[in-house]
Amino acid sequence: MSEPLVKSRVENGIAEIMLNRPDALNAFTPDILKALIGAVKEAEKQARVIILSGTGRAFSAGVDLKMLQDATFEKGKVDNVFDNISVKATDAIRHCAVPVIAKVHGFCFTGALELALHADFILTTENTKFGDTHAKWGLRPSWGMSQNLARAVGVRKARELSFTAATFTGAEAERWGLANASFEDKEALDVETAKRAAAIAGASPGAIAAYKDLYRYAEENPPLEDALAEEQRRDYAQITDTMDRLKGFAR
Repeated sequence: MSEPLVKSRVENGIAEIMLNRPDALNAFTPDILKALIGAVKEAEKQARVIILSGTGRAFSAGVDLKMLQDATFEKGKVDNVFDNISVKATDAIRHCAVPVIAKVHGFCFTGALELALHADFILTTENTKFGDTHAKWGLRPSWGMSQNLARAVGVRKARELSFTAATFTGAEAERWGLANASFEDKEALDVETAKRAAAIAGASPGAIAAYKDLYRYAEENPPLEDALAEEQRRDYAQITDTMDRLKGFAR
């Protein structure tokens, strides 16, 4: 039997979803993105947090450039080549009911970076290679790069990275605010990601869901006074464990 394009497992409330085309550095095809969507939809029913990673030497090299060789492009967009499944994949990550941690190692280029930026946060290694190469190949972003990269590193830095198609490291990604943290090697990345995932899995799922909703609203950049009022106004009936958690408090 052939290996699945996406592997997944759930343990102790933590799901790990692994892109699984290691011989191609987990490069994206329509089929791997379809498998990813299914895995995310299934995992969010069973887990309290999802770790998104890649098998082998990389998180993902991005879109499989080999499949683009004979493609017909419409004004630099790749969506038609992917049967528009790409937006469904990024939406599955962005609108996932539980937090998604992108655990990024090795390489994370262009479409892979776009996908990772839709996660709640990114953890990486110091020597991971990142880059936005749309301009290098005569492509335009359509999976969220221009919006999410600018929000992560600031619009001026985002312009520089996109205009030059420059490669940068995980250590730089952390320094600029794209990654939450970078670690010495893959082993340390695995350990530290597991710690953060366990902390999330141990928190109140209702409270985490409330935060997911409120931080999405914050990304709409409402005026501060409106945002503060909206935070007060919204109700979250799914938070039902408050008293049980408080009873367990010990000084």
